Amino acid sequence: MSTIPFIEARFFNPAEGRIELETRLMRHLRKLRCKRIPPDLPAPPDEADAPGEISDADLMGIIRFSDDDEARIKRRVRRILELRKAASGLEHLKSDDRARLEVLKDGARLISIPSEHHADEFAAMLHAEMPWMAPATEIVWHAMRRSVREGLPGLKIPPLLLDGPPGIGKSELARRLGELLATPTTVIEATGENASFGVVGSQRGWGGSHPGRLIETVLQSRIANPVMVVDEVEKAGRAVSTKGQAFGLAEGLLPLLEPLTAKRWSCPYYQVKFDMSWVIWVLTSNDFQLLPEPLLSRCPPIRLRHLTLPELQAFVRREGAKRALSETSVETICEILSHPTLQRDRLSLRVAARMLERAADLEQGPTLH
Repeated sequence: MSTIPFIEARFFNPAEGRIELETRLMRHLRKLRCKRIPPDLPAPPDEADAPGEISDADLMGIIRFSDDDEARIKRRVRRILELRKAASGLEHLKSDDRARLEVLKDGARLISIPSEHHADEFAAMLHAEMPWMAPATEIVWHAMRRSVREGLPGLKIPPLLLDGPPGIGKSELARRLGELLATPTTVIEATGENASFGVVGSQRGWGGSHPGRLIETVLQSRIANPVMVVDEVEKAGRAVSTKGQAFGLAEGLLPLLEPLTAKRWSCPYYQVKFDMSWVIWVLTSNDFQLLPEPLLSRCPPIRLRHLTLPELQAFVRREGAKRALSETSVETICEILSHPTLQRDRLSLRVAARMLERAADLEQGPTLH
């Protein structure tokens, strides 16, 4: 697993504070002046055991500093600390926020695909489980193979916009992709987010300002290419400030979906730049025509279709086996789904999932006496 620089900031050793720096400069100055000690001065007791080396304790007895020396050292240390603070890029943050970001001082890890053969296997598993998602699976498959072929340090998948009817498992495909890759997966319901704040965070100065789910996911996992799912992105609301500025989710995502700007993305909360160009974005929508053109140009919609009855029944049988349901329960659900009444409505994974949960509750519940 490769590691890449992730944050545009410098972290200095916390063990080298003011006292440590003053001590180091004083020791250095003593050693410099030690070379000017008259040759007829009696050597310290341990000089015979270690010729040419004089301990700090002996130097303190031989060489004394004036008040001017100490004042000059203190001024120099203050200047070093000021320059360090300016160079860190974190001087505007509180100590607890700086401490949170310190986990990224050595960079962030990248999930990668070992070989093109593994890419083929992952894609085959996704397609076998959700064949109606073939247009999306094919894009992921080619991206995985390309990452290996080009020798990239990690897996890079272009932003995906899965557009199709509700209940066909668009967000489930993204979750399954995260499971196969063993990378963190965060699902964000756009209908429940306050504009872009839930995803990218809010600027300091806003009431209840906070970091976004994106940077929180990376901080918790220290992985630079998690799967970020934004569900029903076209239904996101917009927040309006007292000055009349509008903050929409689609607008907040634009710099993150463009590779060049994502590489030096500035977090509204921390006001520090991060490399978000490796994040795997999966957006879902029921009607892509409600989305703005700039977002569609970065995320061309992948049109997906409804499930067929055989595909839904195959899903029920596979999930039923995972839940250790009896064959009778599984086949009963498959028969119910084939009833003409349900056939008049569009088939949905949500309906099948609720039936599976109910069957599991009935089979695994306590015996009634």
